[in-house]
Amino acid sequence: MIPLTRQKIQNPLIPVHVGIIMDGNGRWAKKRLKPRVFGHKAGMDALQKVTIEAANQGVKVLTVYAFSTENWKRPKDEVSFIMNLPVEFFDRYVPELHKNGVKIAVIGDRSALPKATLSALERAMEVTKDNTGLVLNFALNYGGRAELVTAIHKIVREVQEGALNVNQIDEDLVGDYLETATLSKDYRDPDLIIRTSGELRLSNFLPWQSAYSELYFTDTLWPDFDEAAFREALVAFGQRKRRFGGV
Repeated sequence: MIPLTRQKIQNPLIPVHVGIIMDGNGRWAKKRLKPRVFGHKAGMDALQKVTIEAANQGVKVLTVYAFSTENWKRPKDEVSFIMNLPVEFFDRYVPELHKNGVKIAVIGDRSALPKATLSALERAMEVTKDNTGLVLNFALNYGGRAELVTAIHKIVREVQEGALNVNQIDEDLVGDYLETATLSKDYRDPDLIIRTSGELRLSNFLPWQSAYSELYFTDTLWPDFDEAAFREALVAFGQRKRRFGGV
């Protein structure tokens, strides 16, 4: 199993589900006079470190924003490189993650993914499907608004077919039609969302699920976001008072 970190947080309030908007790879590379793809590769290494740290600290689900539906607008060479990263990531890191009980999951529209990318994802999910540790959930070709539109289509279709009564539609039911429905009901909504690089927005990341998420923004660029930075975010979360609309 994953060895306990020497700096285990002594705080019972650890978020069950953490979402991360991994931002700043390009700027990190530019600061080093390197091409943007150099930053994406460094970001992959950062993800491996943070995943293990999250498991060490008791996080159950780590959802990472790997590629949005809007990211297709980037230069073709960069998109091609990013699409190959899952292949390299899973080939390089899945054996270690699998050994430590990590389960790979994916949300997003897989239909537009290159065959090699999709194949790598499917292999990783198959290899780790029986693992019971942390769920590393990749949001790949994911967009929150598109997810909601797809859910609405499914619900309307079932109402039209008579399989669902309109009076049955409530928040819990909508949640059952979102892509995070594959997670346990207690794990679907992120308790904490972290965004690196100093940007202060969610960028279409889990808009329904993040209704009551605590938000943590840091100026640190994603490739520099290490285990200590992740622990700092968890400590900040532990100091929040979550009222969920109450007092």
